[in-house]
Amino acid sequence: MATEAPDTPELLARFGPLRSYQSGSRLDTALDPDKLVKTHCCFCGQQCGIQLKVKDNQVIGFEPWMDHPFNKGMLCPKGVRRYLQGSHHDRLTSAYVRDPSSPEGFRAVAYDEAIRRTASEIQRIQSKYGPDAFALLGGASMTTEKCYLIGKFARVCLKTKHIDYNGRLCMVSAAAGNKKAFGIDRAGNPMSDIPAADVVWIGGANVAECAPITTSYVWQARASGAKIINVDPRITPLARTADLVLPIKPGRDAALYAGVLHLMIENDWLDHEFIRNHTVGFEAVAAYVKDWTPRRTAEVTGIAEKAIRQAAEWWGTARTSFLMHARGMEQHSHGVINVLGSINIVLASGRIGRTGCGYSTITGQGNGQGGREHGQKADQLPGARDIENPQHRQEIAAFWGVPESELPRAGVDCYELFRKVETGEVRGLMSWSFNPFVSLPDSGFIKRMLEKLEFFACIDFFLSETARFADVVLPGSQHEEDEGVVCSTEGRVIKINPAVDPPGDAMQDWTILQDIARSLGRERGFTFTSAREIFDEMCQASAGGVADYSGLTYEKVEARQGVFWPCPAVGPDGQPVDHPGTPRLFEPGSWNPVAKGAGPFYFPDGKARFNLAPYEPPTEDTDAEYPVILTTGRTVNMFLSGNQTRRIGPLVDQYPEPLLELHPILAKKHGISDGDWVTTESRRGTLTVRCQVVTTIRPDTVFVPYHWGGLKSVNRVTIAAQDPISKIPEYKVCAVRIRKAEEPEYARRLEPQQ
Repeated sequence: MATEAPDTPELLARFGPLRSYQSGSRLDTALDPDKLVKTHCCFCGQQCGIQLKVKDNQVIGFEPWMDHPFNKGMLCPKGVRRYLQGSHHDRLTSAYVRDPSSPEGFRAVAYDEAIRRTASEIQRIQSKYGPDAFALLGGASMTTEKCYLIGKFARVCLKTKHIDYNGRLCMVSAAAGNKKAFGIDRAGNPMSDIPAADVVWIGGANVAECAPITTSYVWQARASGAKIINVDPRITPLARTADLVLPIKPGRDAALYAGVLHLMIENDWLDHEFIRNHTVGFEAVAAYVKDWTPRRTAEVTGIAEKAIRQAAEWWGTARTSFLMHARGMEQHSHGVINVLGSINIVLASGRIGRTGCGYSTITGQGNGQGGREHGQKADQLPGARDIENPQHRQEIAAFWGVPESELPRAGVDCYELFRKVETGEVRGLMSWSFNPFVSLPDSGFIKRMLEKLEFFACIDFFLSETARFADVVLPGSQHEEDEGVVCSTEGRVIKINPAVDPPGDAMQDWTILQDIARSLGRERGFTFTSAREIFDEMCQASAGGVADYSGLTYEKVEARQGVFWPCPAVGPDGQPVDHPGTPRLFEPGSWNPVAKGAGPFYFPDGKARFNLAPYEPPTEDTDAEYPVILTTGRTVNMFLSGNQTRRIGPLVDQYPEPLLELHPILAKKHGISDGDWVTTESRRGTLTVRCQVVTTIRPDTVFVPYHWGGLKSVNRVTIAAQDPISKIPEYKVCAVRIRKAEEPEYARRLEPQQ
């Protein structure tokens, strides 16, 4: 049974395999490499092309990939330094099992012993409590082949419905909104369409820090005379160069878009022909926004009425336009509503499906798009099929060779899985490249649930904060140690090429999964000998689905430097076709398997849907007891839970600790100066970190990045409220109070490690 893991400071001070967060290997990049491997960055959803320099089975540096069509050799600080993690001394090179008698809490064991232990615990739990008592949590930074196989493993090998992935914390509100409006979950346009736009609207996206290379496309648009509108409670780096900043009060995005649409209708800034011929539902939405006058919109959003009018005019009268958004308007208990509100102003303009006219969601995780397309998400099957759709179930059950009745139904989201641990419905858990103890809100609850599990196995290449609760730790593979594809933020399927072999007993994750299936005696369907074999099966399984990969091969993806899906193997006439891929969705006259020529959108009638997007306040608003809004986000040098980037020395040097940003007005009110320690307290917990007094944030809001664990984790105080449709947590707004504090004990007792 899982036992309590000590708090982070003690682990940092004494735990064996995790020697240091703050040192990264600094390799001699002057060495002549044995080879140069074209692949992609392991971090965000841009998936920039990069060439890794390899010598003696070790990545020693990189060279720019100048002709890659997305980033053209450019890289952000994470991309430049990403090669340093490969040789880090924290790398897991053997399996571990929990051993309370060991000073470190774990002892190394043979790989086969760890596999047998994991399989036996799965067998025990499922025999005693039923198949659904064992759950799986996958990652969204792994190859799509791994994600496909994890979904198949859950439903065919373990026959459990309880599987989800950490993309649940990222893009699911965008995915749900896109499906409701367009019938498909994918960015509508490539980023190369941005420079042709007259207006670029950026909603809740810190582009310069979270998707830095995308910034270059926005700058190209600006250089051509485009107006840049940025919606964010913080004046982020890109916003400082914008033509108009709308400093929205967190959680009020739906109100803003209702107000903009109100003005578009009032001034007849509408494409009536497009609305009439290519959409349904406009009348109901128009009736709803009638009451969203500029004055009311300003009162709710905290944005000046004049600015709202200016934004609406620029957007409404533009010849071409591009709207993109990210987590700032998605990670809310009404995130889907926010997304639908933004799509409504795009549809009302009619500017979509053409060069310079589009809509895109910005993917945060490395394979956040591909990670859900082929069955790792709780409610999806390969090809982005719906697991509750009878036809979709029949198609995949037949392909996998199992009775449809034995295919599990939809499971629950990753946070709900932990609630099911609390009730006893879930007794065992296995996770891949997911750090929920740091990533999920109200982390005190997650800690208690990890301790309650009867068995927990973790597959990763570094020992994360979550892995320290595990009974078995299996050493997985890094990005450059395996082959496969991922899907970028644009919908471009690209190839990851192996550069080095996994060290020691570390294995490709798909090999680990198959070894567990074999140990269970359930290896049928899990005997692949290469990632290519998994890819080929996945592409066949996707045929006929919305996310159709059936026309892809590794060779085609590499030759074309990425191919946008859908890319079917069969054309509308039923004949084989060498499909070029679909860079831009919804183009006039385009064909898709859902509309079958009726129109460009992925509904049977080919028309897009306007959706009512009624404003709702945040689940937890401010009051006299907790009068300040807390919002969270990223920094340019860190990635997700920091399990990788906090081990890369130069990135740590750039932003070593989480800082609380607050406005001078708020700082003066509480007697706080720049650099002071500040305690932030919510109804769930407290966080004490140093502050940074800035003028680039709303006076009623504070901001803390979320890349740290333990006593530095902002998710100690965040709220576990979720969107009712997407189930994404509300990271972007909760009520807190702040006060000046003394240096905390953890800072005094933990000396910096060299």
